[in-house]
Amino acid sequence: MKRKILLPVLLQLGFIGTVFSQDKWDLQRCVEYAWANNITIKQSKIQAELAEVDLKQSQWSQYPSLDFSTSTGMQWGRSIDRTTNTYTTVSSLYQSFSASAGITVFNWNRIKNNILASRYANDAAGMDVEKAKNDVALNVATYYLQVLLARQQMDIAKVQMAQTMSQIQFTRKKVEAGAVPELDALTLEGQYATDSSNYITAVSNVDQAVLTLKIALNLDAGAVFDITSPPVEQIPVEPILQLQPQAVFDIAMKSQPAQKANELRIQSLATSVKSSKSLLYPTISVGGSLGTNFNNPTKSYRQFINGVDTIARADAGSVQYPVYIPTTGTVSSKKSFSEIWDGWGTQINGNFGQGLGVTLSVPILSGGQARFNYQRSKLNLKNAQVTKELTDQTLKNDIYKAYYSASAAMQKFNASKTSVEITQKTYDFAVKRYELGLLNTFDLLTSQNNLTRAKLDRASAQFDYVFKMKVLEFYKGQGIKLSN
Repeated sequence: MKRKILLPVLLQLGFIGTVFSQDKWDLQRCVEYAWANNITIKQSKIQAELAEVDLKQSQWSQYPSLDFSTSTGMQWGRSIDRTTNTYTTVSSLYQSFSASAGITVFNWNRIKNNILASRYANDAAGMDVEKAKNDVALNVATYYLQVLLARQQMDIAKVQMAQTMSQIQFTRKKVEAGAVPELDALTLEGQYATDSSNYITAVSNVDQAVLTLKIALNLDAGAVFDITSPPVEQIPVEPILQLQPQAVFDIAMKSQPAQKANELRIQSLATSVKSSKSLLYPTISVGGSLGTNFNNPTKSYRQFINGVDTIARADAGSVQYPVYIPTTGTVSSKKSFSEIWDGWGTQINGNFGQGLGVTLSVPILSGGQARFNYQRSKLNLKNAQVTKELTDQTLKNDIYKAYYSASAAMQKFNASKTSVEITQKTYDFAVKRYELGLLNTFDLLTSQNNLTRAKLDRASAQFDYVFKMKVLEFYKGQGIKLSN
């Protein structure tokens, strides 16, 4: 029996050595690690970077456009000579250069509104990152407090074991003295086995709570990890009178990133409506161009005289004189690479042309694209306004629920403290009566179990109260902190 009693004690020492010999993280360190490694936050940051790229692109649209192009190649068969714009069948080398520039002079502030809308959207994306960080911090704090609660429940189970062990040792002495029957000692040893099982379960609950916190941190499940365990009674909690729901809601409307993001998106969409409307009206732009060409045959041609033919006779009175004309031939030869480029500078200079013009673009019929985009932008604005209204209403409901839950948790915690005080006194009297032989073992165990249950209820109620008060502080913009 002694070996069975010592086994849970050894397990207890082994678990404690495993749990408490590691480097410990406080809540701030956990939150900062989660901010750096949480997938949701990383995605929010990427979206914010995309919004910043959109902002830069919209800002660049206010500058003149400038394009340059050049082409070089060979052409043969029937084609157009790029320097004379006439058809030719001679194979040739060509090269062309062109540059164009343009700027919008007047478009009813469309570019300006696009820039402003992108800036609001960029700021809203930044608020989304802050919202994601707040949500992660709240989740981490929740799991952190769950670990602390599990450990306090483990400590209570450990005390339960120690109390039962003390009663076993005392009862064994009385059994040896013949004062009480062996059944009393066996009953207590059975209770100790139950207490040991409860303790092992409590230790397992701690491990599960730590694993859940690791998952929230995106930390490797096999990594060595432990947290600090500040006494729950030392966790600062603001008086509930300073956390009235309407006052908290008014502050949350100005401080919560989700509310700020919704307001910025409404401003962005309202500006986008103005930008879409401007597409219904004419646009004036100014543009200019520069261009030149070079063209040169790839072969050279040379004519030569190879004889004289009589093609006619001229009459001079009664005498006819023959008329002679030389016959010629043509010889072609392939030019060398350097010969192909002969005259490049002369042609580039001689073919240089410029252009400057003003363009008036008037939208008339384009499949209704501009008109329906304008209507779509107005509906997007209305949808954002409804979304903001729903989000604000949900926030208010959550704050009032949190307040009423915190009030109920505070009352439950106060009641549980009174319950522990009463059951503790009852247990102390029961122990004294048991030692005097005035109380049987069953009643003693009943009193002890009642005390343990009351302590567990108090621990649960206390952590529930602290967490719900922290939620109210979070909505008030104070963040989550477990120390001063």
